[in-house]
Amino acid sequence: MSVKSKIESLLFISAKPMSINQLASLLNKKKEEIKKAGEELVEEYKKNKRGIQIIKNGSKLQMVSSPENARLVQEFIKDETSGELSRPSLETLTIIAYRGPISKTDLDRIRGVNCSLILRNLLIRGLIEAKKDTKKNETYYTVSFDFIRFLGISDIKELPDYEKLHKDDTLDRMLAEDKENSS
Repeated sequence: MSVKSKIESLLFISAKPMSINQLASLLNKKKEEIKKAGEELVEEYKKNKRGIQIIKNGSKLQMVSSPENARLVQEFIKDETSGELSRPSLETLTIIAYRGPISKTDLDRIRGVNCSLILRNLLIRGLIEAKKDTKKNETYYTVSFDFIRFLGISDIKELPDYEKLHKDDTLDRMLAEDKENSS
């Protein structure tokens, strides 16, 4: 698989820009090779006038929707952020509420699907917050104060059966087994 293909995949699943250094580290390649491949991708996407673009800002790359489709995307996002939450969004929000702070990796494992778009939607709505753990190079999610206020409670621990479900180690054991089996 080519370096460009790998960069595309990482940019696609990342909810935010990725630095050349980060990509080089993840792909075990030299920064110069990543920089060159990134610049080529930017030009290829621009030339082909696709619905997706790769943009560069300093030493960071990000996959974004095409500016020509901005109005369509804004309408979709408006609908997504003002309508009712979908069942997958509610499931994800519930996991974050009871198990947070929780990493995206663990959320994906628990739900069995990539949660990037759901997390983006919940972040846009202000229901969750993301905090980067630079030591582990992982983002952890917790519910926001707006979420707690919206529920009419003053502390997340007021959720039904919070103590029991927050401390239940069934999920922790399952995730540990999953990590061992995938190693």
